[in-house]
Amino acid sequence: QVQLVESGGGLVQAGVSLRLSCTVSGLTYNLNTMGWFRQAPGKEREFVAHIRQSGGSTSYADSAKGRFTISRDNAKNTVYLQMNNLKPGDTAVYYCAADNAYALRPSDPYEYNYWGQGTQVTVSS
Repeated sequence: QVQLVESGGGLVQAGVSLRLSCTVSGLTYNLNTMGWFRQAPGKEREFVAHIRQSGGSTSYADSAKGRFTISRDNAKNTVYLQMNNLKPGDTAVYYCAADNAYALRPSDPYEYNYWGQGTQVTVSS
């Protein structure tokens, strides 16, 4: 089994930065794909970013490009999402996700078997 625990969310003003962390425990040795998703009230869960096990391959949603950076520290079993220049539209619950497979469609939430409980990010104007 794999457990994911997110942290680092909070209430911030527009323009500031936050770094989310996702700590993984359990069978962590072969998590080929890890991602961040978010869900705002009344909206569907949407892709934010993903990263492969090696850390050499990443992708971002258009809304995240240029502002967010995903990274992972395999020695610490942790994935990060650095979010800069936050906007009120970034307000959502942010979820960490993982899967053992090399996801062919890493932006598709159905590619992930493991999910964290989420951390709230609220950006005020």
